[in-house]
Amino acid sequence: MTEHSHRPIGVAVLGMGNVGAEVVRILLQNADDLQARVGAPIEIRGIAVADLGKARACATSLLTDDPAALVKRPDVDIVVELIGGIDVPRTLIASALEHGKSVVTANKALLADYTGELATLAADAKVDLYFEASVAGAIPVIRPLMQSLAGDTVQRVAGIVNGTTNFILSAMDADGEDYDVVLAEAGRLGYAEADPTADVEGYDAAAKAAILASIAFHSRVTAGDVHREGISSITAADLASAATLDCTIKLLSICERIVDSAGRQRISARVYPALVPLTHPLASVNGAFNAVVVEAENAGRLMFYGQGAGGAPTASAVLGDLVMAARNKVHGGRGPLESTYASLPIAPMGDVNTRYYVSMKVADRPGVLATVAGEFSARNVSIATVRQEGAEENARLIVVTHRAPDSALSETVDALTELDSVLSVSSVLRLEGTDD
Repeated sequence: MTEHSHRPIGVAVLGMGNVGAEVVRILLQNADDLQARVGAPIEIRGIAVADLGKARACATSLLTDDPAALVKRPDVDIVVELIGGIDVPRTLIASALEHGKSVVTANKALLADYTGELATLAADAKVDLYFEASVAGAIPVIRPLMQSLAGDTVQRVAGIVNGTTNFILSAMDADGEDYDVVLAEAGRLGYAEADPTADVEGYDAAAKAAILASIAFHSRVTAGDVHREGISSITAADLASAATLDCTIKLLSICERIVDSAGRQRISARVYPALVPLTHPLASVNGAFNAVVVEAENAGRLMFYGQGAGGAPTASAVLGDLVMAARNKVHGGRGPLESTYASLPIAPMGDVNTRYYVSMKVADRPGVLATVAGEFSARNVSIATVRQEGAEENARLIVVTHRAPDSALSETVDALTELDSVLSVSSVLRLEGTDD
Protein backbone atom coordinates (compact mmCIF):
# COMPACT_ATOMS: atom_id res chain seq x y z
CA MET A 1 0.00 0.00 0.00
CA THR A 2 1.52 3.36 -0.97
CA GLU A 3 1.68 6.42 1.23
CA HIS A 4 -1.09 8.10 -0.76
CA SER A 5 -3.43 5.12 -0.60
CA HIS A 6 -3.15 4.48 3.13
CA ARG A 7 -6.49 4.07 4.86
CA PRO A 8 -7.78 6.99 6.93
CA ILE A 9 -6.50 7.40 10.50
CA GLY A 10 -9.45 7.38 12.89
CA VAL A 11 -9.37 9.77 15.83
CA ALA A 12 -11.49 9.90 18.98
CA VAL A 13 -11.58 13.20 20.87
CA LEU A 14 -12.45 13.04 24.57
CA GLY A 15 -13.71 16.37 25.81
CA MET A 16 -14.80 19.48 23.92
CA GLY A 17 -13.94 22.40 26.16
CA ASN A 18 -11.80 25.30 24.94
CA VAL A 19 -8.95 23.07 23.81
CA GLY A 20 -11.10 20.23 22.50
CA ALA A 21 -13.21 22.59 20.42
CA GLU A 22 -10.08 24.11 18.88
CA VAL A 23 -8.64 20.67 18.11
CA VAL A 24 -11.85 19.68 16.31
CA ARG A 25 -11.94 23.00 14.44
CA ILE A 26 -8.36 22.63 13.19
CA LEU A 27 -8.85 19.00 12.21
CA LEU A 28 -11.88 19.91 10.09
CA GLN A 29 -10.55 23.20 8.73
CA ASN A 30 -7.07 21.95 7.80
CA ALA A 31 -8.01 18.43 6.72
CA ASP A 32 -6.26 18.62 3.33
CA ASP A 33 -3.00 20.00 4.71
CA LEU A 34 -2.95 17.47 7.52
CA GLN A 35 -3.55 14.64 5.07
CA ALA A 36 -0.59 15.80 3.00
CA ARG A 37 1.64 15.97 6.07
CA VAL A 38 0.59 12.59 7.44
CA GLY A 39 0.20 10.64 4.22
CA ALA A 40 -3.38 9.65 5.01
CA PRO A 41 -6.67 11.38 5.87
CA ILE A 42 -7.32 12.05 9.55
CA GLU A 43 -10.98 11.42 10.30
CA ILE A 44 -12.82 12.14 13.54
CA ARG A 45 -14.73 8.99 14.54
CA GLY A 46 -16.36 10.42 17.63
CA ILE A 47 -16.27 13.19 20.23
CA ALA A 48 -17.07 12.34 23.84
CA VAL A 49 -18.91 15.09 25.74
CA ALA A 50 -20.69 15.30 29.08
CA ASP A 51 -23.81 17.06 27.75
CA LEU A 52 -25.25 15.89 24.43
CA GLY A 53 -27.84 18.66 24.51
CA LYS A 54 -25.34 21.51 24.39
CA ALA A 55 -24.92 23.22 21.02
CA ARG A 56 -21.61 22.32 19.34
CA ALA A 57 -19.87 23.54 16.20
CA CYS A 58 -19.65 20.05 14.72
CA ALA A 59 -21.93 17.33 13.39
CA THR A 60 -24.12 15.96 16.19
CA SER A 61 -23.65 12.48 14.75
CA LEU A 62 -20.05 12.59 16.05
CA LEU A 63 -21.09 13.25 19.65
CA THR A 64 -21.34 10.57 22.30
CA ASP A 65 -21.63 10.47 26.07
CA ASP A 66 -20.01 7.02 26.24
CA PRO A 67 -16.23 7.62 26.08
CA ALA A 68 -15.49 4.10 27.35
CA ALA A 69 -17.10 2.58 24.26
CA LEU A 70 -15.56 5.16 21.94
CA VAL A 71 -11.95 4.39 22.90
CA LYS A 72 -12.48 0.68 22.15
CA ARG A 73 -13.95 1.10 18.70
CA PRO A 74 -11.98 -0.78 16.02
CA ASP A 75 -12.07 2.20 13.64
CA VAL A 76 -10.26 4.42 16.16
CA ASP A 77 -6.46 4.55 15.85
CA ILE A 78 -5.63 7.51 18.08
CA VAL A 79 -7.36 8.83 21.20
CA VAL A 80 -6.99 12.51 22.12
CA GLU A 81 -7.76 12.98 25.83
CA LEU A 82 -8.74 16.54 26.84
CA ILE A 83 -11.14 15.88 29.71
CA GLY A 84 -8.89 16.84 32.61
CA GLY A 85 -8.92 15.40 36.11
CA ILE A 86 -7.26 12.11 37.04
CA ASP A 87 -9.43 9.07 37.75
CA VAL A 88 -11.70 9.04 34.68
CA PRO A 89 -8.97 9.95 32.15
CA ARG A 90 -6.60 7.43 33.72
CA THR A 91 -9.11 4.65 33.14
CA LEU A 92 -9.94 5.77 29.62
CA ILE A 93 -6.32 6.20 28.55
CA ALA A 94 -5.38 2.82 30.00
CA SER A 95 -8.25 1.20 28.10
CA ALA A 96 -7.24 2.94 24.87
CA LEU A 97 -3.64 1.79 25.19
CA GLU A 98 -4.65 -1.76 26.05
CA HIS A 99 -6.78 -1.82 22.89
CA GLY A 100 -3.84 -0.75 20.74
CA LYS A 101 -4.70 2.93 20.32
CA SER A 102 -2.03 5.62 20.45
CA VAL A 103 -2.85 8.41 22.91
CA VAL A 104 -2.32 12.17 22.87
CA THR A 105 -3.07 14.03 26.10
CA ALA A 106 -2.61 17.47 27.66
CA ASN A 107 -3.34 16.18 31.18
CA LYS A 108 -0.43 17.31 33.35
CA ALA A 109 -2.12 16.38 36.65
CA LEU A 110 -2.51 12.78 35.48
CA LEU A 111 0.95 12.53 33.94
CA ALA A 112 2.64 13.99 37.01
CA ASP A 113 1.69 10.87 38.96
CA TYR A 114 0.97 8.15 36.39
CA THR A 115 3.34 8.60 33.45
CA GLY A 116 5.17 5.43 34.44
CA GLU A 117 2.03 3.32 34.51
CA LEU A 118 0.73 4.68 31.19
CA ALA A 119 4.12 4.56 29.46
CA THR A 120 4.44 0.89 30.40
CA LEU A 121 1.03 0.15 28.88
CA ALA A 122 2.01 2.03 25.71
CA ALA A 123 5.28 0.10 25.46
CA ASP A 124 3.53 -3.23 25.97
CA ALA A 125 0.98 -2.39 23.25
CA LYS A 126 3.65 -0.94 20.93
CA VAL A 127 1.77 2.33 20.53
CA ASP A 128 2.57 5.99 21.21
CA LEU A 129 1.89 8.14 24.25
CA TYR A 130 2.44 11.85 23.46
CA PHE A 131 1.95 14.77 25.84
CA GLU A 132 3.66 17.92 24.52
CA ALA A 133 0.64 20.04 25.44
CA SER A 134 0.87 19.08 29.13
CA VAL A 135 3.60 21.66 29.80
CA ALA A 136 3.68 25.29 28.61
CA GLY A 137 0.87 25.18 26.06
CA ALA A 138 2.07 25.85 22.53
CA ILE A 139 5.75 26.03 23.52
CA PRO A 140 7.69 22.96 22.33
CA VAL A 141 9.56 21.74 25.40
CA ILE A 142 8.83 18.03 25.81
CA ARG A 143 9.97 16.97 22.33
CA PRO A 144 13.25 18.95 22.44
CA LEU A 145 14.10 17.35 25.79
CA MET A 146 13.19 13.85 24.60
CA GLN A 147 14.63 14.04 21.10
CA SER A 148 16.75 17.09 20.26
CA LEU A 149 18.78 16.82 23.48
CA ALA A 150 18.73 13.01 23.66
CA GLY A 151 22.50 12.92 23.11
CA ASP A 152 23.32 15.66 25.62
CA THR A 153 23.30 15.87 29.43
CA VAL A 154 20.70 18.28 30.80
CA GLN A 155 21.84 20.04 33.94
CA ARG A 156 18.93 22.35 34.69
CA VAL A 157 15.43 23.20 33.50
CA ALA A 158 13.91 26.36 34.97
CA GLY A 159 10.95 28.35 33.86
CA ILE A 160 7.67 30.15 34.20
CA VAL A 161 5.07 27.51 33.36
CA ASN A 162 1.87 28.94 34.83
CA GLY A 163 0.26 31.86 33.02
CA THR A 164 -2.15 32.81 35.81
CA THR A 165 0.54 33.43 38.42
CA ASN A 166 2.77 35.20 35.91
CA PHE A 167 -0.10 37.53 34.95
CA ILE A 168 -0.74 38.31 38.63
CA LEU A 169 2.90 38.97 39.53
CA SER A 170 3.48 41.01 36.36
CA ALA A 171 0.43 43.18 37.09
CA MET A 172 1.43 43.65 40.73
CA ASP A 173 4.89 44.72 39.59
CA ALA A 174 3.60 47.13 36.95
CA ASP A 175 0.75 48.71 38.92
CA GLY A 176 1.94 48.47 42.54
CA GLU A 177 -1.32 46.74 43.53
CA ASP A 178 -1.61 44.07 46.22
CA TYR A 179 -2.23 40.40 45.51
CA ASP A 180 -5.96 40.29 46.31
CA VAL A 181 -6.74 43.22 44.01
CA VAL A 182 -4.87 41.73 41.05
CA LEU A 183 -6.26 38.23 41.65
CA ALA A 184 -9.79 39.63 41.41
CA GLU A 185 -8.89 41.40 38.17
CA ALA A 186 -7.34 38.20 36.78
CA GLY A 187 -10.63 36.44 37.49
CA ARG A 188 -12.63 39.13 35.69
CA LEU A 189 -10.35 38.88 32.65
CA GLY A 190 -10.54 35.09 32.53
CA TYR A 191 -6.91 34.48 33.52
CA ALA A 192 -7.84 32.93 36.88
CA GLU A 193 -10.32 30.15 37.62
CA ALA A 194 -13.20 30.64 40.05
CA ASP A 195 -11.09 28.51 42.42
CA PRO A 196 -7.51 29.59 41.64
CA THR A 197 -5.87 27.32 44.23
CA ALA A 198 -4.20 24.97 41.75
CA ASP A 199 -2.50 27.93 40.08
CA VAL A 200 -1.69 30.36 42.88
CA GLU A 201 -0.54 27.71 45.37
CA GLY A 202 1.78 26.12 42.81
CA TYR A 203 0.08 22.75 42.27
CA ASP A 204 -0.18 23.24 38.49
CA ALA A 205 3.46 24.31 38.22
CA ALA A 206 4.57 21.40 40.43
CA ALA A 207 2.85 18.87 38.17
CA LYS A 208 4.65 20.36 35.17
CA ALA A 209 7.95 20.37 37.05
CA ALA A 210 7.54 16.66 37.76
CA ILE A 211 7.02 15.95 34.04
CA LEU A 212 10.02 18.06 33.01
CA ALA A 213 12.31 16.53 35.63
CA SER A 214 11.30 13.00 34.68
CA ILE A 215 12.22 13.61 31.04
CA ALA A 216 15.31 15.76 31.58
CA PHE A 217 16.96 13.41 34.07
CA HIS A 218 15.72 10.01 32.87
CA SER A 219 14.10 9.26 36.22
CA ARG A 220 10.53 8.98 37.46
CA VAL A 221 9.54 12.08 39.38
CA THR A 222 6.01 12.63 40.69
CA ALA A 223 4.24 15.79 41.84
CA GLY A 224 4.69 14.65 45.43
CA ASP A 225 8.47 14.82 44.96
CA VAL A 226 8.34 18.52 44.08
CA HIS A 227 8.85 21.11 46.82
CA ARG A 228 5.98 23.57 46.36
CA GLU A 229 5.21 27.11 47.52
CA GLY A 230 2.64 29.52 46.08
CA ILE A 231 2.38 33.28 45.54
CA SER A 232 -0.52 34.23 47.83
CA SER A 233 1.81 35.76 50.44
CA ILE A 234 3.62 38.03 47.96
CA THR A 235 2.95 41.73 48.57
CA ALA A 236 3.40 44.93 46.62
CA ALA A 237 6.10 45.84 49.14
CA ASP A 238 8.02 42.69 48.19
CA LEU A 239 7.99 43.68 44.54
CA ALA A 240 9.03 47.23 45.40
CA SER A 241 11.95 45.89 47.45
CA ALA A 242 12.87 43.52 44.63
CA ALA A 243 13.03 46.53 42.29
CA THR A 244 15.59 48.24 44.53
CA LEU A 245 17.76 45.14 44.06
CA ASP A 246 17.27 45.30 40.27
CA CYS A 247 15.07 42.20 40.45
CA THR A 248 11.49 41.17 39.92
CA ILE A 249 9.53 38.24 41.38
CA LYS A 250 8.43 35.19 39.36
CA LEU A 251 6.92 31.84 40.26
CA LEU A 252 9.61 29.45 39.05
CA SER A 253 9.59 25.73 38.37
CA ILE A 254 13.16 24.48 38.77
CA CYS A 255 14.46 21.02 37.97
CA GLU A 256 18.15 20.60 38.64
CA ARG A 257 20.82 17.91 38.59
CA ILE A 258 22.76 18.12 41.86
CA VAL A 259 26.21 16.53 42.17
CA ASP A 260 27.83 16.36 45.62
CA SER A 261 31.54 16.30 46.44
CA ALA A 262 31.57 12.50 46.18
CA GLY A 263 30.11 12.62 42.67
CA ARG A 264 26.68 11.34 43.76
CA GLN A 265 23.90 12.70 41.56
CA ARG A 266 20.44 13.63 42.76
CA ILE A 267 17.47 15.63 41.45
CA SER A 268 16.05 18.80 42.90
CA ALA A 269 12.53 19.64 41.75
CA ARG A 270 10.97 22.72 43.28
CA VAL A 271 8.38 25.47 42.72
CA TYR A 272 8.38 28.77 44.55
CA PRO A 273 8.23 32.54 44.02
CA ALA A 274 11.76 33.90 43.70
CA LEU A 275 13.61 37.12 43.05
CA VAL A 276 15.00 37.11 39.51
CA PRO A 277 17.58 39.68 38.34
CA LEU A 278 16.28 41.97 35.60
CA THR A 279 19.23 40.86 33.46
CA HIS A 280 17.99 37.25 33.43
CA PRO A 281 15.90 36.24 30.37
CA LEU A 282 13.00 35.05 32.54
CA ALA A 283 12.61 38.48 34.15
CA SER A 284 11.15 39.97 30.96
CA VAL A 285 8.50 37.24 30.55
CA ASN A 286 5.29 39.05 31.51
CA GLY A 287 1.54 38.66 31.38
CA ALA A 288 0.20 35.17 30.72
CA PHE A 289 3.24 34.13 28.70
CA ASN A 290 5.44 31.18 29.65
CA ALA A 291 9.14 30.51 29.14
CA VAL A 292 11.47 27.62 29.90
CA VAL A 293 15.26 27.82 30.03
CA VAL A 294 17.17 24.57 29.52
CA GLU A 295 20.86 24.29 30.37
CA ALA A 296 22.72 21.33 28.86
CA GLU A 297 26.32 20.26 29.06
CA ASN A 298 27.10 20.75 25.38
CA ALA A 299 24.20 22.77 23.98
CA GLY A 300 24.54 25.44 26.67
CA ARG A 301 21.53 27.62 27.50
CA LEU A 302 18.37 27.29 25.38
CA MET A 303 15.20 29.32 25.91
CA PHE A 304 11.68 28.45 24.81
CA TYR A 305 9.10 31.25 24.98
CA GLY A 306 5.49 31.73 23.94
CA GLN A 307 1.80 31.30 24.75
CA GLY A 308 1.56 28.96 27.72
CA ALA A 309 -2.19 28.44 27.76
CA GLY A 310 -5.42 29.05 25.87
CA GLY A 311 -7.52 26.99 23.51
CA ALA A 312 -5.74 27.61 20.21
CA PRO A 313 -2.12 27.58 21.50
CA THR A 314 -2.66 24.36 23.45
CA ALA A 315 -4.51 22.82 20.50
CA SER A 316 -1.45 23.57 18.37
CA ALA A 317 0.67 21.36 20.63
CA VAL A 318 -2.02 18.65 20.65
CA LEU A 319 -2.17 18.67 16.84
CA GLY A 320 1.61 18.42 16.65
CA ASP A 321 1.46 15.23 18.72
CA LEU A 322 -1.50 13.94 16.73
CA VAL A 323 0.34 14.38 13.42
CA MET A 324 3.38 12.56 14.82
CA ALA A 325 1.22 9.68 16.09
CA ALA A 326 -0.66 9.51 12.79
CA ARG A 327 2.58 9.43 10.78
CA ASN A 328 3.76 6.54 12.92
CA LYS A 329 0.54 4.68 12.15
CA VAL A 330 1.06 5.26 8.42
CA HIS A 331 4.75 4.38 8.29
CA GLY A 332 4.90 1.77 11.02
CA GLY A 333 7.22 3.70 13.33
CA ARG A 334 6.99 4.64 16.99
CA GLY A 335 7.88 7.68 19.03
CA PRO A 336 10.50 7.66 21.80
CA LEU A 337 9.77 5.44 24.77
CA GLU A 338 9.97 6.48 28.42
CA SER A 339 13.57 6.63 29.62
CA THR A 340 14.13 5.99 33.34
CA TYR A 341 17.53 4.30 33.24
CA ALA A 342 19.18 6.86 35.57
CA SER A 343 16.69 6.42 38.46
CA LEU A 344 18.21 9.35 40.32
CA PRO A 345 16.97 9.96 43.88
CA ILE A 346 15.22 13.18 44.89
CA ALA A 347 17.21 15.57 47.06
CA PRO A 348 15.36 16.99 50.09
CA MET A 349 14.79 20.73 49.83
CA GLY A 350 17.01 21.27 52.85
CA ASP A 351 20.02 19.92 50.96
CA VAL A 352 19.63 22.34 48.05
CA ASN A 353 21.93 25.38 47.98
CA THR A 354 19.88 28.54 47.60
CA ARG A 355 20.03 32.25 48.32
CA TYR A 356 17.57 34.05 50.58
CA TYR A 357 15.99 37.47 50.68
CA VAL A 358 14.67 38.19 54.19
CA SER A 359 12.65 41.28 55.08
CA MET A 360 11.97 41.93 58.75
CA LYS A 361 10.52 44.66 60.91
CA VAL A 362 13.03 45.47 63.66
CA ALA A 363 13.42 47.65 66.71
CA ASP A 364 15.35 50.80 65.78
CA ARG A 365 18.11 50.68 68.40
CA PRO A 366 21.88 50.08 68.53
CA GLY A 367 23.12 46.51 68.26
CA VAL A 368 20.17 45.11 66.30
CA LEU A 369 22.17 44.57 63.11
CA ALA A 370 24.93 42.76 64.99
CA THR A 371 22.39 40.50 66.70
CA VAL A 372 20.69 39.64 63.42
CA ALA A 373 24.02 39.04 61.67
CA GLY A 374 25.04 36.75 64.51
CA GLU A 375 22.15 34.37 63.79
CA PHE A 376 23.27 34.04 60.17
CA SER A 377 26.90 33.55 61.17
CA ALA A 378 25.99 30.89 63.74
CA ARG A 379 24.68 28.70 60.91
CA ASN A 380 27.49 29.47 58.45
CA VAL A 381 25.25 31.58 56.23
CA SER A 382 27.18 34.39 54.58
CA ILE A 383 25.41 37.73 54.12
CA ALA A 384 25.74 39.41 50.71
CA THR A 385 23.93 42.70 51.38
CA VAL A 386 22.06 44.41 54.21
CA ARG A 387 19.81 47.44 53.89
CA GLN A 388 17.69 49.29 56.44
CA GLU A 389 14.59 51.22 55.42
CA GLY A 390 12.61 53.61 57.58
CA ALA A 391 13.21 54.44 61.23
CA GLU A 392 11.70 54.05 64.69
CA GLU A 393 8.48 52.01 64.56
CA ASN A 394 8.76 51.64 60.77
CA ALA A 395 12.32 50.33 60.67
CA ARG A 396 12.76 47.47 58.23
CA LEU A 397 15.88 45.39 57.69
CA ILE A 398 16.44 43.56 54.41
CA VAL A 399 19.11 40.86 54.20
CA VAL A 400 20.24 39.02 51.05
CA THR A 401 22.46 35.99 51.57
CA HIS A 402 25.01 34.09 49.56
CA ARG A 403 24.33 30.44 48.72
CA ALA A 404 23.89 28.05 51.62
CA PRO A 405 21.95 24.85 52.33
CA ASP A 406 18.26 25.68 52.40
CA SER A 407 17.97 23.96 55.79
CA ALA A 408 20.52 26.36 57.31
CA LEU A 409 18.69 29.34 55.85
CA SER A 410 15.34 28.07 57.12
CA GLU A 411 16.78 27.51 60.61
CA THR A 412 18.19 31.06 60.56
CA VAL A 413 14.79 32.53 59.74
CA ASP A 414 13.20 30.51 62.55
CA ALA A 415 15.83 31.87 64.98
CA LEU A 416 15.23 35.44 63.83
CA THR A 417 11.55 35.19 64.74
CA GLU A 418 12.57 34.43 68.33
CA LEU A 419 14.68 37.58 68.77
CA ASP A 420 13.25 40.42 70.84
CA SER A 421 14.78 42.92 68.46
CA VAL A 422 12.97 41.40 65.46
CA LEU A 423 9.34 42.45 65.70
CA SER A 424 8.28 40.32 62.71
CA VAL A 425 9.69 38.56 59.66
CA SER A 426 7.44 39.93 56.94
CA SER A 427 8.83 38.16 53.87
CA VAL A 428 11.19 35.32 53.01
CA LEU A 429 11.97 34.67 49.34
CA ARG A 430 14.69 32.85 47.46
CA LEU A 431 16.91 34.50 44.88
CA GLU A 432 17.54 32.66 41.60
CA GLY A 433 19.33 33.39 38.35
CA THR A 434 22.62 34.65 39.79
CA ASP A 435 26.12 33.18 39.62
CA ASP A 436 26.59 33.45 43.38
